[in-house]
Amino acid sequence: MNALEIRATIGLALIYALRMIGMFMILPVFALYAHGLPVPASDLQIGLAIGIYGLAQAGLQIPLGIASDRWGRKPVIVLGLAVFAVGSFVAGATQDIHWIIAGRILQGLGAVSSAVSALLADLTRDQVRTTAMAILGAGMGLAFLGALVAGPVVAGHIGVDGIFRLTGLLALGGIPVVLWLVPGAPLPKVSNAGVWSVLRDTQLLRLDGGILLLHALLTGLFVAAPFAIVETLGLPSEAHWKLYLPVLLLSLLPVFPLVRRAEQRHATRGLFISAIVGLALALPLLSLGYRQPAVLVGALTLFFIAFNTLEGLLPSLISRRAPANQRGAALGVYGSAQFLGPMLGGALLGGVKGHWGLSAAFAAAALLPLIWLSFATGLRAPPAAAAAAPTLDK
Repeated sequence: MNALEIRATIGLALIYALRMIGMFMILPVFALYAHGLPVPASDLQIGLAIGIYGLAQAGLQIPLGIASDRWGRKPVIVLGLAVFAVGSFVAGATQDIHWIIAGRILQGLGAVSSAVSALLADLTRDQVRTTAMAILGAGMGLAFLGALVAGPVVAGHIGVDGIFRLTGLLALGGIPVVLWLVPGAPLPKVSNAGVWSVLRDTQLLRLDGGILLLHALLTGLFVAAPFAIVETLGLPSEAHWKLYLPVLLLSLLPVFPLVRRAEQRHATRGLFISAIVGLALALPLLSLGYRQPAVLVGALTLFFIAFNTLEGLLPSLISRRAPANQRGAALGVYGSAQFLGPMLGGALLGGVKGHWGLSAAFAAAALLPLIWLSFATGLRAPPAAAAAAPTLDK
């Protein structure tokens, strides 16, 4: 990557991290906090407060993606960060679960993922874009693990309402990063085709279906894996980061060499299919052997190698398939599918686990990459990478 591409990748990864680390810190502490409110929240209200964010995100990705095609990526990202911050302050200023839910909806309305991904695509050449997207995904993964460890500690000092307010401040801190650190890109020519053209493109739909299943798998894994870790390794839930952290770091080591080699050899489609096969191998291993510590750790590592590879490949392939003036719309559809995936995975695999146990949950999860392979194999190789660097507004 050249200097401007590195600057763009670091700046946009920082925006993702600033926006999401507070969100992730909420996850391990929110349920207990909500039960302890002056009027204790019901389990349904707690679930709604957690899940409504993803639903709002899914609903806004497409319109904000289209808006970024028409009015520019940076204005949409700044607006989204501001709305997200307002929602965070609303949730942190109340002890009423109904207002907390309202704040979570506002957080979700600040849906900037599609605009951020589209801007990164605008600012990187085809042959380095997958690496840039993988760095973005790796940053999110590290933010998640750091927040998982820090959440209970920070909550002990400033409370969960304080974490909500801190989340708002961090989101506001992302605005100067957008304005001054991230390079600008010229507006693409406005397309009249809009989202309908994107929805009719079967090649793009194969990738949208893939991200839905990938995030369904991730959520399903976290429905079942914590119980397997307790049963097999004897780790209490507050210590699970001691497994997740080394597994994630170890899983990242082969990802960037694999991606770079695939880009150099124009073999990203082959790596894409191989990574789905990796998921299809890891999950049956968990189903059959999660009671053996070596199998559990090895299968989780294989899963995250495949997952992190696909997290980089999918948005890169989307951006290379879609015309430049429809990237926001294409990544908006992709983002909506990404946020709907956890709802599918959580409901499906949570239900299977409740009825038939852990082995059955992992086995059910193993069917999803097989379904994915049934339509992923029809994906054509992406267009050849352009050699010239994109035009940037420095």
